[in-house]
Amino acid sequence: MKAVHFGAGNIGRGFVGLLLHDAGYEVVFADVADALITELAAADSYEVHEVGENPAVRTVNNFRALNSGTQEADVVAEIATADIVTTAVGPHILKFVAPVIAKGIAARAAGLAPLQVMACENAINATDILKSEVVAQWDPAAGDLDTAAVFANTAVDRIVPNQEAGQGLDVTVETFYEWVIDRTPFAGKEPVVPGATFVDDLEPYIERKLFTVNTGHAAAAYFGFEAGLGKISEAMADQDVAADVRAVLDETKELLVAKHGFNRAEQEAYVEKILGRFSNPHLPDTVTRVGRAPLRKLSRHERFIGPAAELAERGIVPEALLGAIAAALRFYDPADAEAVELAKILSASTPDEATEKITGLPADHPLFAAVSSLIEEAKAVV
Repeated sequence: MKAVHFGAGNIGRGFVGLLLHDAGYEVVFADVADALITELAAADSYEVHEVGENPAVRTVNNFRALNSGTQEADVVAEIATADIVTTAVGPHILKFVAPVIAKGIAARAAGLAPLQVMACENAINATDILKSEVVAQWDPAAGDLDTAAVFANTAVDRIVPNQEAGQGLDVTVETFYEWVIDRTPFAGKEPVVPGATFVDDLEPYIERKLFTVNTGHAAAAYFGFEAGLGKISEAMADQDVAADVRAVLDETKELLVAKHGFNRAEQEAYVEKILGRFSNPHLPDTVTRVGRAPLRKLSRHERFIGPAAELAERGIVPEALLGAIAAALRFYDPADAEAVELAKILSASTPDEATEKITGLPADHPLFAAVSSLIEEAKAVV
């Protein structure tokens, strides 16, 4: 069995690549980072260090590496005979890998089982995004794309922090992980990946992860930044910050239970596990790294505005989430282009203009006025 994985970075090596390796696949890493690919191609193995509860060191071997920019023909040939293609490149990079994937699917011999394609990105329905880009590149003369490939959405969750200098190819990750895959596109022929969970309805799991893990992680970053703390674990060790993060996740818990029917006790246990993960002192994640790209994190269907808007639509004032939104508006890192752009928007726009531009909320939305008030306050300190 063979899997082609786009994205040989820390998440690719320390999460998706590891699980594919453990499932028995030969993994072909594809990336445009030449130095990384050169190092991978010359290596026989690398280690994944899992830190936290029940720490372990896992060895990954049986892999190869190709530069998808300079060795495109070789990557196409690998896809043509692969069983699975996965990605961990970032949602905005999917459009750049789609042409190569389209060529690889078109090059597959007649009679092969459909290629199983899954985008393992930190975005809702990322595989749908990837498929739309493949469709845009697809030549109908190559046949029916839906016969040649199966595209399945996934929800992925594993904290992979910035790595310490000198680790080489080895990766440090938390022990916890979750890879949830939509079973339905496979029509009973889903891949055998023991580390993955297959479900018939992915949306609840996508939102549970986004509105608990992503919301809580970013909240810890913004509250921690305001408290002058450097690491996420240090932020969670601060009583006030931890209480603020907990209040945010209490609100998203209520939304998830009401909207998706999650068992309240099970969701509470999930929240407790997530809070414990953020507190892991072995993960050297910084508040500036986790808080980066605040414009994206404050967009309409993302981790803050998304759940806050739905609670407001249900007649609930999301006070804790509004507190996190206020902290995000005040976040500033001169090395973060989005933080700089956010400050420019706050400075150059009226509160209502900035609210619409940053959040995408219409003026008649029940959350709009509260966010506009927060922006007015943030403008006073820009």
